Formats: sequence, structure tokens, C-alpha cells
Amino acid sequence: MEAPEVLLDNSAAVYDYYLRHQQNRLRALVSYAVLARRYQPRISYAEGAKDQLNALMRSGRPVIYAINHLSENDPYTVAAAAWRSPLRRKIGRIRVLAKDELFTEPSQRAKVDMMGGIPVFRGKDHGLRAVNAAGQLMIDVAAGRLAAGDHLAIFPEGTCNDVDPATVQAVGSGIGHIAFRATKLGAPPVLVALAMSYGADARLASFHLRAPVLELPSRPAEIARFVKDELQQAVDAAIRAS
Repeated sequence: MEAPEVLLDNSAAVYDYYLRHQQNRLRALVSYAVLARRYQPRISYAEGAKDQLNALMRSGRPVIYAINHLSENDPYTVAAAAWRSPLRRKIGRIRVLAKDELFTEPSQRAKVDMMGGIPVFRGKDHGLRAVNAAGQLMIDVAAGRLAAGDHLAIFPEGTCNDVDPATVQAVGSGIGHIAFRATKLGAPPVLVALAMSYGADARLASFHLRAPVLELPSRPAEIARFVKDELQQAVDAAIRAS
């Protein structure tokens, strides 16, 4: 299937394509390994979390990773951290929600596609009313990928936190709706909060992974609030370790 142009007016074709798109797993593994050598992140875990994550990777359950957002380099440093953690087992099956402008230039799009990107048309860029229908399609695709066994990485703050890196900013209900719809599809996702702190050198970022949460609240808004609390605890731990 030919890749459609990523435009808001073309969102139905865009999301039909990304519902079926498959990454090149070998290329993804090589790219993640290269990034891990370049950035060399330091990783810490909540008590018992590393063993729980290893078991989770073997279980086949879909996972949503909630990640704080500090800079445009975050996807690369997160990829490096994934390579150096139990998440390595799922490289090539981790989808990432990414703003639509990253899919505009062909060579950039090829990289984002290889990393598992799914485009998001943001209200701050196009207007809230304009993106409503596309947003519903994006949620359906994200939930569908989870139901198919993929994992999903989300920066739930929606934009880079240039206000206070130590404080998680507002988390929209989108992550809650994705988890809610995946559950309706018979694939209740596990939540893992993953936080980073850059300190003085982004190449040596400090990452912290919380223990997996196997059961989430039942309503989208409650899930979003829960995600914010989990992510804040992960951010606090990443800062302490940096």
C-alpha cells in the first residue's frame, strides 16, 4: 500500500495506512543500537520493576509507555534507553505518537516510520474543532495497534515542557481514551511510566522506569489523572538519579 501524504484533509487515508503499516524490525534494531552508543543513557528502576518488566515483555500484553517531554531530541534518547532496558525485546513493535509535521519531509518521514511513528494532528497546530475527527481516527488506530499486540509510546503532555522540567504538565484525556478503547477491544493495556532528566549533558540522560501498572481506572479522565501521577513519580526519581 502506497504511503499517503500526511495532511489533515487526508486523515482518513493516513490512518487507514498506519493501522496496517509495519516497521522494518532489523533496521529499527540497528538504529536503536546506534543511538544507544551515541547517548549512553543511565537507567534506574523502581523496586522490583526490572524483573516485572522482563516478565511483561514475555507476556504478550500490550503496553502504553507514558513519557515526559523535554526536548526535540527525546525520541532519540528514549530509543537509546529502550535498547539498554528490557524494552529491547519489543523494538520493532513499539508505535510512537508523533506530531504530523515530522512526516512532511521524505527523509525525515522514513526515519519516523522506521521508529514506528503514528501521526497526530494537534489542536494547537490546526485548531481544536478542525482536528476532532482526525483525533478520533488516531485513537482508533492506536487502540487497534495495541489490540494487535503492539506497544505504544506517548508523550502525554503533548508538547515540550519548557515551563518546569521537574513538574509534569497537564495530561489530556487522549491517553485515557486510547486505553479505554483498547480495553473495549479485549486488550486492556498495561501502563509503564518512563521519565527522563537531562541534567548538563543530554548524551548521559538519566531515565527511570516505574513498575508496570496492570489494571487502570475505568474512565478516560480517571486514566489521564492516574497517568499524570505515575509520570510525576517517575520524573521525581529520574531527577534524583541525575
